[in-house]
Order: sequence, then structure tokens, then C-alpha cells
Amino acid sequence: MNINEIIAEGKKTALGIEFGSTRIKAVLVDEDNKVLAQGDHEWENHLDNGIWTYPLEEVWEGVQDCYAKLKKDVSDKYDVKLKKLGAIGFSAMMHGYLAFDKDDNLLVPFRTWRNTITGEAATELSRELNFNMPQRWSISHYYQCILNKEPHVPNVAYFMTLAVYVHYKMTGRKVAGVGEASGMFPIDSTTCQYDKAMLEKFNKLAAAHGVSTKVEDLLPEVLVAGDDAGTLTAEGAKLLDPTGELEPGCPLAPPEGDAGTGMVATNAVSVGTGNVSAGTSVFSMVVLEKALSKPYEEIDMVTTPTGEAVAMVHCNNCTSDLNSWIGIFKEFADAFGVDISMNDIYGTLYRKALTEDANCGGVLSYNYFGGEPVVGVNEGRPMVVRQPDAKFTLANFMRSNLYGALGVLKIGNDILLKQEKVNIKSITGHGGFFKTKGVGQSVLAAALNAPITVMATAGEGGAWGMAVLANYCIRDDKSQKLQSYLDEKVFAGQESTTMEPDPEMVKGYDEWIAEYRKGLKAESAAVENWR
Repeated sequence: MNINEIIAEGKKTALGIEFGSTRIKAVLVDEDNKVLAQGDHEWENHLDNGIWTYPLEEVWEGVQDCYAKLKKDVSDKYDVKLKKLGAIGFSAMMHGYLAFDKDDNLLVPFRTWRNTITGEAATELSRELNFNMPQRWSISHYYQCILNKEPHVPNVAYFMTLAVYVHYKMTGRKVAGVGEASGMFPIDSTTCQYDKAMLEKFNKLAAAHGVSTKVEDLLPEVLVAGDDAGTLTAEGAKLLDPTGELEPGCPLAPPEGDAGTGMVATNAVSVGTGNVSAGTSVFSMVVLEKALSKPYEEIDMVTTPTGEAVAMVHCNNCTSDLNSWIGIFKEFADAFGVDISMNDIYGTLYRKALTEDANCGGVLSYNYFGGEPVVGVNEGRPMVVRQPDAKFTLANFMRSNLYGALGVLKIGNDILLKQEKVNIKSITGHGGFFKTKGVGQSVLAAALNAPITVMATAGEGGAWGMAVLANYCIRDDKSQKLQSYLDEKVFAGQESTTMEPDPEMVKGYDEWIAEYRKGLKAESAAVENWR
């Protein structure tokens, strides 16, 4: 069959749609997970009465525009109308709080992961459940509402994440992929369900505040990759495609979070593997062989789309300060009338960074545009500081900025590697930090003291990863495990480069991070005294 026939028949295609923080993206793939067409829609969160939110009308306006652009791309490329799909999967930024009553009415505006208004709840839950509970998790939001005695709490019939909500409106089923569910409430990886002991503890805490509803009755059902998550209803089809051309009836994959789709898109779902996404923010995901010895404030525990335990280090800042410094050098060149492209400036300065001292010669860089909870800094004050006798050269300055972009990530992962002795076989790096060949890759290899793989093509990111999960639901061999499917069907023959850590650079980064830790007092002082 040619592509036109495949699209017209619809049985051998899969659609992945991901709601990112600034863009909604749709990717249509064939049965071999090759991209056929794409569509996207830009959007922004709103600060409404102190709450970061997206109005639900914009959710539907955005996904409809995104899907319409996908349809146009199909029509323009293949001269065929998109009417049938083999499978669909929805993904979104994880966590947050969408609470509804029994009649499906939204009780309070959507509270996204970006809100840091649940500190009291997160602290109490972390202590009482003996589990690091981040502020952005759905259960932290719900418990904070209980503590605040918000009037909507008695009317909550269920609460969801954005991906679960969209999936519910498409299928009528309140279900979550296990990776997505692991950002709502802690998961027991032996059962791939919510942790029963923690459910009981939470219910006792809630009951002490007058809430008798069992939290398990409010949470979505947990599914693993490949499970039956429902089919597209006529109402769902019309909601996605208001023209009425999309036919209902195709299966949907369990909705997953952006962390899960990132793991799939980088083939990092087996024990000992991981991935690092490094752009405006940076986070690492490492699939664990066994549970950590204790909870750590610096490490979030989530799961793969098949339920394996994953240690996540999430940092709010990565390349923003680097980009600002590159902008300064561009201004400098322009002031002298020298025409240099931004790509050339990035490449030249990044490569220059690796030419001198592995420990940056006493130059420290803090890239904090925003706060970094991992190191206890609540707000951002970007800074470059040095000792008077530091070797302040262009190379050391640039290397310090590259080290600084991953500094907090290294601190979190040093716990895994040096305290918990976690064995990391391979890490896949993706994102803008790795655009200059070999530079960001070598810095991350030194930070984690582990081999770093960068793929020649990073796929299409999370939306593509979600399309892969949708395809996995309609695979021919239902007994095939996800890792085997990725290895044999998705990534076989994928061009990539792997870089081993340079021992001298590992030593230098360790020396640099020791000084960086001391300098955090200066960062905290800047936050406290410079407002």
C-alpha cells in the first residue's frame, strides 16, 4: 500500500497529541512509526488571581486548531482526507489539579504544575507518607485544598490531570497511564497501582479534617502501556474534529505524561537506562533496579509507562542564562559591524569552552532565572562569581556556564550515583543543550560519569512518543513487551553517537561542584537581600 492508501484506510496509522506548556503538537505516524504529518498550536498559561492556569475553552480551541493543521498537512502532502485513525494517544504536562463535581462541572480553575502554592500540604504528606511529595503533584494540590478548607472540597467527585481529562472527554473513561498516575499519587511498582498503604494513610489524614471520601474513589483507574483504554466516541470525534469528518471507534492508548513520552521517544524504559531533557529547564529520568534506601527531597519517584520505578531529578533552569550570554556576544559582534550568525556564535563558544581548565579555573556560574528547590533556593538571581585569583578566561567562563546549566542536575544525580550506588548503563540526551556536536554531550557525561547517547534524529519529541505508545496498543503480537517493541520496531538502525565520560573532566566537574555548593550561600543572600 502507498501512503495515500494507508491514510485513507486508517487501520495502520497512529496519532499522538501532546499538550506542552507553550505548544500543543500532533504527530501522525505509520505502522513503522515514521512521521507522516504534523500539526501544532501555540498557547500560553495565564496568571489568574495568583493561579497559573489554562481555561478549558483554550484546551479545546487549541487541540482543534492543532488537529485541523494536521489534516491540512495530510491533504497538502498526500491529497487525501484524514477520516480514519488506527489508534490515538493523548499526553500532556504532568501533575496539576482539575477537580469536577458529579455532573462534570469544573469546580475551580485548572491549577497547573507550575503553581507553588502547596508547600504546607507537600511537607506534611512527605513526612506522614515517608515519601518525597513534590508541590506540583495532584495529591498535594488536593490536600492543600483540604487544609485551606476550600468550599469546593465536599463537592469533588473526581480530580484529574490534563491528559486524563482530555482522554475522558474522548472516550468516557477515567483512566491514566501508570507513568501519568505516578505524578498524581505514589505508585507501587510491584502492582502498578496506587500504593495501598499510602492510600490508607492519606485517608486518615483527610478524615482528621472532616473529609470522609476515600481518595481512591476520586483518582483515575491506572493502566499500563498497551492496555485497553477505551475507544473514540462519536462525541469525542466531534470534539477533536468539529467538521465531523473523523470517524469514531478507534482505540485509544492510556494517557501518559510528558515524562513517560520522553522516555519512549529516547528508548529509555528499561532498568539502568535513562534520559536527560535539557532545554529551558532540565530533568533526568533513571529507571531503577531496586527502590532507593530512603526518600530524598531532591529526587521525585515516578514510573515508566510500564510501571518500573524511575528516579527523577527536576530542575527549573538550564539554558536561559547561557542564551543570554550568547546574546551579549552577538551584541558585541554587531557593535563592531561583524556579521556572525547565532549558530556560529553558539558553536564557536561552546567548543572554546572545552579548551582550558576542567575545573573552570575558579569561575562559578549560577543560572537561576527561577528558584531551584533541589538546592533550597526559592527565587532566581543569575550570577557569575569568582575568586580574585581565578583564571578568568573566555574558555573558563564559557565552561563554567555549561557546567552551571547542569549544576543542580548533577547535585541531584550525585545522590543516586554516589550515595545510592545506582548503576547507570546508558543515558540518552535530547534538547537544545546538545545541538553543538559533542560539547553538551561531553559535559553531561562528566556530570553523571556515565556514557551519553545522542540520536541523530530526536524523533518528534513527546507527541511522537505518544504516537508510538498508541501504535503499541494495536501491535500484531500482543505478548511483545514495550522494550522489545522499541528495540525491534522503533529504534532498530537508529543512527546515534555515544560518548564515554572523560576522567579528567569528571574530576574537574567534581572539583567545580564542590566550590559551587559553597557559593550557594551567595546565591541565597542575593535572593534575600536584592528584591
